[in-house]
Amino acid sequence: MNKGLMCLALATAMAAATATGAYAQKKKLQKRENYEFTFDLPRYVEELKTELTYPLAWGNSPIGDFGEWKKAARAKVLECMMTPPRRAASFDMKVVGEERRDGYTARKLMFNVNGYSRVTAYLLVPDGKGPFPAINALHDHGGHLYIGKEKMIRPFDVDSAVIKDADQWAANLYEGQYVGDYLARHGYVVFSIDAPMWGERGREEGVDRSKYDIIAGNMMMLGRDLSAFMTYDDMSSTDFLATLPEVDKDRIGCMGCSMGAYRAWMLSALSDKVRAGAAVCWMTTTDVQMSVKDKKREYGGFANCIPGLRQYLDYPHIASLACPKPMLFVNGTKDHLFPIDGVEKSFAIMHDVWKSQGADDKLATEIWQVPHSCGRAIQERVLRFFDSELKNGGGNTAR
Repeated sequence: MNKGLMCLALATAMAAATATGAYAQKKKLQKRENYEFTFDLPRYVEELKTELTYPLAWGNSPIGDFGEWKKAARAKVLECMMTPPRRAASFDMKVVGEERRDGYTARKLMFNVNGYSRVTAYLLVPDGKGPFPAINALHDHGGHLYIGKEKMIRPFDVDSAVIKDADQWAANLYEGQYVGDYLARHGYVVFSIDAPMWGERGREEGVDRSKYDIIAGNMMMLGRDLSAFMTYDDMSSTDFLATLPEVDKDRIGCMGCSMGAYRAWMLSALSDKVRAGAAVCWMTTTDVQMSVKDKKREYGGFANCIPGLRQYLDYPHIASLACPKPMLFVNGTKDHLFPIDGVEKSFAIMHDVWKSQGADDKLATEIWQVPHSCGRAIQERVLRFFDSELKNGGGNTAR
């Protein structure tokens, strides 16, 4: 673990211990002798997991034609994502800022991502004659909602507190290198927006991680799903990216770390505009993710919660909807969020799907000796993957 990550982990642990201790002294929790939930899971969690048979997964489903299976499975995912946001009449893009950088230009845009939200985005455009291959850079969760797109692309024309926060985040999780700027220097248009609840799409009252779950619950009361809105926006922003004259619409990829990785394989599975995806440090199976015995549970709250979907498909089954597209998955042996047995199970499930379609050479699954992070070596691996699939004769893979 590098020094920055060690400091971050230590600071986080100390802050959590201090906060927990202070709260315990302030208010002792009331307890009853009998209880039904422990470690934020039901005591019968193992029984519930045995009842998850994933009947719509490829190989479990009675549908034998892969194209028909993809159509049915994708439709079920979208159904479970509940009612989508209303589409905007137009994207109505406006450039509101620009900055020259070494080998590329950074632009700040505003556009209508859906019928309710006009959002700010960063767009990096390489020097030279386009159109260029493009990457939708999807930011992480990290329990840190003050910044979003600024985790992926170095910000400008913002408050100094935002720049300082973004620089610190890049130092801790990305080894001091903004992955979006790194890709732009190597010839890619790079685009990034805030997910709902992050950055400029947060709460009027200020950042409070505990409010995410409350807001997600309120959205469900309105017949909508907050996590699904994030994915719908990622799909819409990719549609927008494909309209830009600087972008080769047949060579669009996406990438992210942590929640950004979840967003990357979800987007790859659901958008035909995406031709290749890279997901760093987010893949597991539900049986490993939820365990009182192993002290594992879902830490992201509602950030990847799609109601009812687990009755049909597990995470790797959903990611397999991207087959036969080129996909890169990287996970770490020192990643405390994703135990390696869950990662290996997921990778095996996905390889079975890609193999069934004669496309196993298009699926790269790698386990590195790293913690939950996307350092410079991994960023270089992501670049080589995209160079192979989107630059050097790539971009025409069947969808």
